[in-house]
Amino acid sequence: MDWLYILIALIAGAFIPTQAGINSQLRDWTGDAALAALISFAVGTLALWVYSLVMRIPWPPLRTAIDLPWWIWTGGLGGAFFVAVTVVLVPRLGAATMVGLMIAGQVLAGIVFDHYGLNGYQVRPATLLRIAGAILLVTGVVLIRRY
Repeated sequence: MDWLYILIALIAGAFIPTQAGINSQLRDWTGDAALAALISFAVGTLALWVYSLVMRIPWPPLRTAIDLPWWIWTGGLGGAFFVAVTVVLVPRLGAATMVGLMIAGQVLAGIVFDHYGLNGYQVRPATLLRIAGAILLVTGVVLIRRY
């Protein structure tokens, strides 16, 4: 069953440079990175809304939303930042360098989150081998960018 999750992760990963390229062209058309990101999010929101309706996913009670910690709502800000930044970076860095740097940032942050058990992650120590893996990943990004 893990192979299915691995395949889904690979496909989702392939969408990063695809989406960045599409959104970069949308930025060229709109003339603004934030507007391109807004349009991208609006289309995504509409798609998720339709999916939720079709699947008949019930909404949680309003009281539940009110009782959540304030920082729970910041995930959307991170997503908006991510989309807007890819729109700006992809034409300047190219798809491979941009994706490599973003993955390196994700892995480095992931090691910190795992090590300290932040945001509800299970604690997984930042061992020398995990750190070496991150260094090799960063080294790969340098090679991609340079050559």
